[in-house]
Amino acid sequence: MDNKTLRNMLIGLAVLVILTPLGLLAIGETFGEWGNEELKDKIGYVPEGMEKISSLWEAPLPDYALPGFENFSASAIIYIISALLGVAICGGLLYYWGRRVTRDRPD
Repeated sequence: MDNKTLRNMLIGLAVLVILTPLGLLAIGETFGEWGNEELKDKIGYVPEGMEKISSLWEAPLPDYALPGFENFSASAIIYIISALLGVAICGGLLYYWGRRVTRDRPD
């Protein structure tokens, strides 16, 4: 991969990381992230399987908010840090696997 391609990919990733907090501006709820009460309001019932397993898991961070960081600015910073962490982990794993595959491959 040449330097220009790598630079363009990194610029694209940086733009995506910076735009990550735009989801905080959305009005309303996130599609598909309904609890039993919201689902019952929407479709009139709660599917039996969902009702059975809904008590097995509670979100560690309800509403995706860290305690004390509920305002927009703090949430935006947390989203950007989370995006950077995700990019670093994925990039590191891809780099590791790429090095391992190319090292183990016979010439």
